[in-house]
Amino acid sequence: MTEENQAAAAEENNGPMMSLQKLYVKDASFEAPNAPQVFQEQGQPEINLNMNQKVNKLNDETYEVTLTATVTCKVNEKTAYLAEVAQAGIFNMKNFDDQSLHQTLGIYCPNVLFPYVRQEISNSVVAGGFQPLVLQPVNFEQMYAQQMQKAQAEAAGSTKQ
Repeated sequence: MTEENQAAAAEENNGPMMSLQKLYVKDASFEAPNAPQVFQEQGQPEINLNMNQKVNKLNDETYEVTLTATVTCKVNEKTAYLAEVAQAGIFNMKNFDDQSLHQTLGIYCPNVLFPYVRQEISNSVVAGGFQPLVLQPVNFEQMYAQQMQKAQAEAAGSTKQ
């Protein structure tokens, strides 16, 4: 079955349908504030990864999802490098109920974007003169569940006051 036939069948059944319209790097930066002295440092690098996701509704069926990763590497308390990438995608979403849409934007879309973020970070680190860095896979389903639990706890806390 071709994509067009699948799309037509999904629309006839009013089932959810998603398509990726565009992938792009929204922002990227790399800093090595203590170079070249940091290349002489001895010790185990300390890597810190911070991830953030943002969803921007473009119209009734189109969303921009941006996954931002910031990697900070320190050696002996000195910052060796700071790499940040904001990878975005435009997703067209049709016939989703609110909960499924929220879950898809919070779990599936970041999973699509993550390999591109990982590659951009890796390229930046190597181009900066450092050892290759490959980010480990991220469990976006678990992160989403934790965010939902936190939001429920905050909502429960605000209603008790």
